Amino acid sequence: MVLSFVPKGTCLALFTYVVFLGHLCNGFYLPGSYMHTYSTGENIFAKVNSLTSIETELPFSYYSLPYCTPSGGVKKSAENLGELLMGDQIDNSPYRFRMNVNESVFLCTTHPLNEHEVKLLKQRTRDLYQVNMILDNLPAMRYANQNGMKIQWTGFPVGFSPLNTEDDYIINHVKFRVYVHEYEGSGVQIIGTGEEGMGVIETSDDKKNAAGYEIVGFEVFPCSVKYDPEKMAKLHQYDGVDPLNCPLPPEKSQIIREQEKVSFTYEVEFVKSNTRWPSRWDAYLKMEGARVHWFSILNSLMVIFFLAGIVFVIFLRTVRRDLTRYEELDKEAQAQMNEELSGWKLVVGDVFREPTNSKLLCVMIGNGLQIAGMAGVTIVFAAFGFMSPASRGMLLTGMIILYLLLGGVAGYAGVYLWRTIKGTSEGWRSVSWSIAFFFPGIVFSILTVLNFILWGSNSTGAIPISLYFILLSLLFCVSVPLTLLGGYLGTRAEPIQFPVRTNQIAREIPAQKYPSWLLIVGAGTLPFGTLFIELFFILSSIWLGRFYYVFGFLLVVLMLLVVVCAEVSVVLTYMHLCVEDWQWWWKAFFASGSVSVYVFLYSMKYLVFDLQSLSGPVSAILYLGYALISAIAIMLSTGTIGFITSFYFVHYLFSSVKID
Repeated sequence: MVLSFVPKGTCLALFTYVVFLGHLCNGFYLPGSYMHTYSTGENIFAKVNSLTSIETELPFSYYSLPYCTPSGGVKKSAENLGELLMGDQIDNSPYRFRMNVNESVFLCTTHPLNEHEVKLLKQRTRDLYQVNMILDNLPAMRYANQNGMKIQWTGFPVGFSPLNTEDDYIINHVKFRVYVHEYEGSGVQIIGTGEEGMGVIETSDDKKNAAGYEIVGFEVFPCSVKYDPEKMAKLHQYDGVDPLNCPLPPEKSQIIREQEKVSFTYEVEFVKSNTRWPSRWDAYLKMEGARVHWFSILNSLMVIFFLAGIVFVIFLRTVRRDLTRYEELDKEAQAQMNEELSGWKLVVGDVFREPTNSKLLCVMIGNGLQIAGMAGVTIVFAAFGFMSPASRGMLLTGMIILYLLLGGVAGYAGVYLWRTIKGTSEGWRSVSWSIAFFFPGIVFSILTVLNFILWGSNSTGAIPISLYFILLSLLFCVSVPLTLLGGYLGTRAEPIQFPVRTNQIAREIPAQKYPSWLLIVGAGTLPFGTLFIELFFILSSIWLGRFYYVFGFLLVVLMLLVVVCAEVSVVLTYMHLCVEDWQWWWKAFFASGSVSVYVFLYSMKYLVFDLQSLSGPVSAILYLGYALISAIAIMLSTGTIGFITSFYFVHYLFSSVKID
């Protein structure tokens, strides 16, 4: 059925559409994809991203606080769809670097702080907000000692609050250490590779002209210092100041209080490094406890393979023995055996009876196949390095584009199953429209509620109204037409013929010793065992600001998850048929889809025990909303995998037995 769900016509149409989009996106620039060399003394301006905190998970604009602004005004950088949805707001900044020029300079002095600004600075400081700066597409990195361990962070804090005091201090002096690698060209010069446009490669006869310096590291050391306002008032932007030895004691630090003028300064130190440009992200992708991480993944894979192998071998021996015994008997013995035996052979006249809420089942199978395809292709691309952390927002952007393009597959699959169950194409338009809006409708509803909360908090994480219209336009202009096209092609395909006839009167299902929902919920534990370790690292990357990069392992876990979901669903379906329960359709779906229950419960455990710093009901509601969207997506995709496998199993099982 999986192959039947993707016709050649749909594949050709999707391929043509992708090629067309490729021509339209010919000028699109992937940040960080091109090397930029700088000459000595060349000006480089850092950029600033949204202020973030692991306590609130509410991003705010950098310039929402009284920081120095660029002389030419604040200008937003071009952002892709993923960056906007993630709450990134990248702006220019007055922080100027001159390649290989070590200097300590004055930036600006603020006006006397008013009550609102003091309250805001204190709140951001106590909520542990971080300033995120970017230089040549590298985020600023900071090392801190925590419980005797060296912890790596991106960005630096807005301020700090010493113990045993009510005072808060602002970080107004920053020392930057920029690591550079000397690049000696070979007659090729790379120019214009900033975020303003595409890189241009120019041939040069003079190799010295092609030489320059690449930025391969960006480290930051924050500090707070109390300056003399009268002395600083005489300085202009980028005038030199004396360097500082940080950190300074509290009495020499800049306190946050009303009518205080805050002067901002910074130091720049350039250090030559042997790190080459292609390896500059390695420092950011170092994960603490990597050996434990790899060992845990390998251990999970071995255990799951072992358990799945045992289940599969037992299952094959049982089913094959039943079929062999049945086929070796003559017709009279078969008739007598039909009267005497119980189990799956007695539900032959009901096993393909139309399930309850068959339209909803078709819709969920279509959406599940769409989500599973999106996840599979995205992880494959990420595993091969096409969606690196250097390309901010590209992972989310790629997932959205893939989901839209796979609308044709979803429409075809849902209508094809509808026609197989009903035996007619009548009502296929309603099924197609439902597929197009079922999962997006759920996501839009949850995001709208969360968006009102974010708007009320003035957070940059709120989706702008313009972006809402863009997303809706993409849905109506790309996904909906493709879904309707796929549904139409589904009506033209030959449906799967059931191997046995369905009786007019439904067979009564015997009373069960244990409720079926108990088996269904319990079945989700085995698929959950394959992914819970990776789930921890993924949640940490999302909510604790860490980079997730082991997409190769994630791809292996995904493939293993598909196998386990298929086997669990088949085994549970066989168990229900053996107790004469012919209502297997929804049970097959939720047998593997129940893993989403454990994913959601694990997310709650992560919120309570691992995100203890998360504060406030707003942050908790945001977390629960995103966790709910993820659980629904996992339920639809894993349930679809289990259902398709069980459908083929039941079809094969009853087509192997000759019953009149």
